[in-house]
Amino acid sequence: MAEHLGPGEGRPALDIGSGDGGLARHLHHELSYRTTGIDCSPSAIALAAAQDTTPGPTWQCADIATGDLTTLPDAAYALITCRLVYRWMDDKPGFLSRVRRLLAPGGTFWVVTEIAGRRTTTNPALLGLGISPTDAELLTAGWSVARTADLDVLRCYALRP
Repeated sequence: MAEHLGPGEGRPALDIGSGDGGLARHLHHELSYRTTGIDCSPSAIALAAAQDTTPGPTWQCADIATGDLTTLPDAAYALITCRLVYRWMDDKPGFLSRVRRLLAPGGTFWVVTEIAGRRTTTNPALLGLGISPTDAELLTAGWSVARTADLDVLRCYALRP
């Protein structure tokens, strides 16, 4: 991740679907981004905030798909991340449009998602967790740069406008 993103140098980062806050804390403390973590679940935000032992990311309950994005602390972000979130977006084109509006010129959209068909299981619930080739194509369309790195069943995308 650090290889694709570089040092944050205090630039703003937004972690979508931050859950327990692990990625947002990594961005903030290890890569030096000024990070905001958002999740649509109040209990996830409470869990993330409860794990902070030192000053760290800002936490906000917000729904990226339908929420008021003007309530976010920054108008644009040098980095936007979403780990294991893209697959769950019902309106993927709308989601990507919202991300593009929030991404600062020259910024990076970092997506980590499971790819369909990579799991070695017969459990149909687990087989359905990955994104399809069509969803992957939609994700990467319209970016000037689309780099990928594979991690077993996951694929990381570094997308730039």
